[in-house]
Amino acid sequence: MEMNPVLVESGVVFAMVLCVHSAVWTPLSWCCVVLAIQAFYVQHKWERLLRTGTAVFSFRPGASSGILPASMVIPLLGLVLRGRCIEAGNVHMERFSLVLTVTGMMLAMFMTLIALGVTRPVPTNTCVIAGVASSAILYCTKHTLTVSEVIEVLEVLLIFVYLSLILLYLLPRCFTPGEALLVIAAISLIINQLIKRSLSNPNEARGEPLQYYLPVVVIGCLMLGVIFALLFLFLEAGSWAGSLFFHILVAVMGLGLIMPWLSVLTNTHPIAWVIYFLTVDNRRLWLLAYWAVLALIAVGVVMHQNRRQRHSSDSKKEHASTAVRKVFHVVTVMTYVPGLVLDRPLLHLASAGCLGLFLFLEFVRFFRILPLGPHLRRLLTHFQDERDSGPLVLTHIYLLVGVSLPLWLTPGPCVPQGGLPGAGGLLPYAGVLSVGVGDAVASVFGSSMGEIRWPGTKKTMEGTATSVFAQVIAVAIFLLADSSLNLNATYSWVVGSITMVAMLEAYTSQIDNLLLPLYLHILLLL
Repeated sequence: MEMNPVLVESGVVFAMVLCVHSAVWTPLSWCCVVLAIQAFYVQHKWERLLRTGTAVFSFRPGASSGILPASMVIPLLGLVLRGRCIEAGNVHMERFSLVLTVTGMMLAMFMTLIALGVTRPVPTNTCVIAGVASSAILYCTKHTLTVSEVIEVLEVLLIFVYLSLILLYLLPRCFTPGEALLVIAAISLIINQLIKRSLSNPNEARGEPLQYYLPVVVIGCLMLGVIFALLFLFLEAGSWAGSLFFHILVAVMGLGLIMPWLSVLTNTHPIAWVIYFLTVDNRRLWLLAYWAVLALIAVGVVMHQNRRQRHSSDSKKEHASTAVRKVFHVVTVMTYVPGLVLDRPLLHLASAGCLGLFLFLEFVRFFRILPLGPHLRRLLTHFQDERDSGPLVLTHIYLLVGVSLPLWLTPGPCVPQGGLPGAGGLLPYAGVLSVGVGDAVASVFGSSMGEIRWPGTKKTMEGTATSVFAQVIAVAIFLLADSSLNLNATYSWVVGSITMVAMLEAYTSQIDNLLLPLYLHILLLL
């Protein structure tokens, strides 16, 4: 009898949940455990909806729902973050981590209600379990959060509902239910926090300007995409008139909305601050030059692959091979490791800027904006895989986000002056380890030399073992290169965390570039 990979994936997630709660136990931990159990049951209802095509929206085909692993990310992240904030004595961040935990639970319950609401006949046992989980969450919320914090949770939930309706309608087949939960929840949290900061007293301390560039870039690109998706219902895509209107609107939004918004949030002129930030140290200029060379190499790989495909007579060679696609993982590692070792603030700003550039170019490709749109469509065709089944090509964006997430999520206010001790020092490297090194090595070695497959999947045991070994070697290299790292007696925990995440990579059908860094980040933050 063939093993169901979803069951193994669920087992790995349950193991991570137990690891977190064995180290960090709070009243909300009971809710997380109950949430995991009900998500496991609801996951099968989603699987039935996806197989029968009766889901409310069109989700990515050929993949499981991913509800369980996605449902646990935000609650677990909030719990482990709270532990670090208590150690640092940061009361504000401790309260925020509680809000984050409850918010993640509420959003997961909303996805449960969607599944149960459209399932016929109504699954009685699952409804009972979901009711118990909802009651536990509401009870703990009442005794944990203040009224203002409950209102904040409801605000995020309201934003999530509206964004779900908009994005899942405009982007069919781009996400699984679990991926939609993660992506839309992150955007909803960003919108809520930006609204709060924008409406706060301008005389209050705003913090470091660097922290505002990423959320403003994300929300600005989201607004641009939604506006043009609606406008191109009336305008002809690929025409010079529509393209000219696109460029004018981008300029108006950039100069008339994004720049003033950043100025209000940071109390500085955004362009002047960026110029000063980049030129304050000559080392930053050298890093930028090095990254520019790597960017040219990546562009050269794309051009070379397309030239080969044009001159190839073999119709089966429509897509780039696994080895060619993993070249971008190598370039990513070569980009991020020097930045993490030498200048993390610069890498934070550069990754936010690259995310904005990638989203902008994807809009240009999708809407066929002249003069680059048709060329981008042709260039990216050969690098698409089965996960790019929707209107957007998101795999390269997921790669960038995956390696950047641990850096963006590093809790600066809760980090001691000398950095987090033990395994926590590897937090910013979690994306490079799990995606840049682990996923790439597993894919290349598994497809080329792997013979023994994990039951129920196409992944091989040789690929997973090589992935773990490569990540351990990478950790040793990071220890030599970065003097701030000191694992002390946490080597075994680091290896165990890497192994659990590698097992998740072997059995999940979700976007591993998005899921793996988050779980490794959570485990290293313990």
